[in-house]
Amino acid sequence: DFPVAELQALGFPHIVFRGERAYNGVAMLSKHPLSDVHLALDDDPTDTQPRVVSALVNGIRVVGCYVPNGQEVGSPKFLYKLQWFDRLRGLLERLATPADPVVVCGDMNVAPAEADVWDPFQCDGRLLFHPLERQKIAELLSWGLVDAWREKQPFASQFSWWDYQAMGFVRNHGLRIDHLFVSRPLFARCQSVAIERAVRAWKQPSDHVPVVATFRA
Repeated sequence: DFPVAELQALGFPHIVFRGERAYNGVAMLSKHPLSDVHLALDDDPTDTQPRVVSALVNGIRVVGCYVPNGQEVGSPKFLYKLQWFDRLRGLLERLATPADPVVVCGDMNVAPAEADVWDPFQCDGRLLFHPLERQKIAELLSWGLVDAWREKQPFASQFSWWDYQAMGFVRNHGLRIDHLFVSRPLFARCQSVAIERAVRAWKQPSDHVPVVATFRA
C-alpha cells in the first residue's frame, strides 16, 4: 500500500521501496534517476526482512537502513542485530570504496556516545546504548565514514527519538539513533545537518524525527 502516486505528485518521480505487511520496510524517494538499486544485503537469500535500500543518485551511493531493534540484550534478535551491522559493512565493501561519495543513513537503532542519550548512567548497558552495539557503530564508521551531525555539532546533545511511553518527549528522555554517516569526500561538500525536533510535536507524530543534510552540488 505504499503511496507511490501521492509521493510522485509531491515532486519525487523516482521511487523504490520494499516492505512487508506488519513490521519492516524501506524506501528511497528521489528527484533524480536511481541506478544500481539493491533492496537487500545481498548475502543471504533466506533473510527476507526488508531493511536496506541502496542506489546511485547522481553518482552518490545512498544506503538507507532500518537496523534491527534487537528486542532484548542477549536475545537471538540482539545477536542478529550485531551480525546485521557486519553484513551492512560487507555490502558497503562490495558496492563502494571510502574514496567514493557515500551516505549510509536511517534508523540505526544505536546511540553512539554518552552525549547521544538522555542519561548515560541509566542507559548504559541497555538496548540501543549497549557497548556491543556502540562497538558495531564504531566498526561501521571505521570503513571510512563520519557521523555528519556529530562532526557539525561536536559538543551538542540532541535526540532524534523519544519513547511514546512515560512522557518521553515532554521530559526529553530521548536518544540520537537516526544517523547520516558520510564518506569523507562527500562530507567535504556537507553544508549543514539538522535534527528536526519540532516534528515530534505534530498532532500524530512518529516517535522519530527527520535528520536532514544539505550538500554542495
